[in-house]
Amino acid sequence: MAGRRRTVGARAWIRGHVASAGPIEVAHDRSWATVWRVPIAGGTAWFKACATIVAFEPALTVALSARWPDRTAEVVAADLQRGWLLLADAGTRVDRLGNPPELWLRALPRYAELQRGESRHASEHLAAGVPDLRLATLPERYEDLIRADLPIGADETASVRAFASRFVALCEELAAVGIPDSLQHDDLHLTNLYLRGDETRVLDWGDASIGHPFASLVETFRFLEEFNGLRPDDPWFGRLRDAYLEPWGSGLRDAFELGLVVGGFAHAIPWLRQRAALPRADRPEFDSVFAVLLRRALRASDTIDRSARRVIPPGPSARP
Repeated sequence: MAGRRRTVGARAWIRGHVASAGPIEVAHDRSWATVWRVPIAGGTAWFKACATIVAFEPALTVALSARWPDRTAEVVAADLQRGWLLLADAGTRVDRLGNPPELWLRALPRYAELQRGESRHASEHLAAGVPDLRLATLPERYEDLIRADLPIGADETASVRAFASRFVALCEELAAVGIPDSLQHDDLHLTNLYLRGDETRVLDWGDASIGHPFASLVETFRFLEEFNGLRPDDPWFGRLRDAYLEPWGSGLRDAFELGLVVGGFAHAIPWLRQRAALPRADRPEFDSVFAVLLRRALRASDTIDRSARRVIPPGPSARP
């Protein structure tokens, strides 16, 4: 009964902000959020009710919409107490266009500019509840992985544990480059990038954290491999890396590669919290993807440890 009252209340709230032109229907219902499609004259609006685990998302979305209206969602209305968002349609989701690398070539510099700007607001985001995955916190957070019952084999779990001291050293090396911690989406892939006209927009910030910005491309690159079938040595990855790095400054390719290695494990850490919040029936599907992320992180760590990498010097060429 309480759930029905909440549904009625949400529909009334929506209709208080837009005139619906038809039935309001569930687009998807997940443990972390429910999204409704709201038909309106001339198009569609979208209602999102965020669960406690992503309670920070509405306030973050409102802040980003105000500062970056040309590259994030347009907020029609928000109720931060109830975790509700009403968003204008953002255009065509990129997976429906085939996830072309050419669109990412356009989107990634715009996203990097957003990250550079949001580094000035990192403390505000942390105070508002955005998860803390800053480099200084990652060694302690890595201990969560070591203690967890991971959905991978015993030998692989042992490798995660054995990498702990090396992970600490890599975090220190990456911190020495001097790129500031900032907002990073952490789910930056083909279903969260939209195209409207000539503008690309990034939506769905419920997995976001304050961390090393370069970690954002862990998921972008994974889906270009898995969805588009690009090989890890495909020239597109170098082109996308350079396009993303252009707003940050020159001489950062080594730091970027290091950011992907550290970011692979940083990306896996929040999955422990998400997993704990899931109904037990949803865990097998979740764990199948979680295992993929952990194995990719291990492969990347093995690659960087087998390569004769020099220590990356501090980056005076990195733009503030």
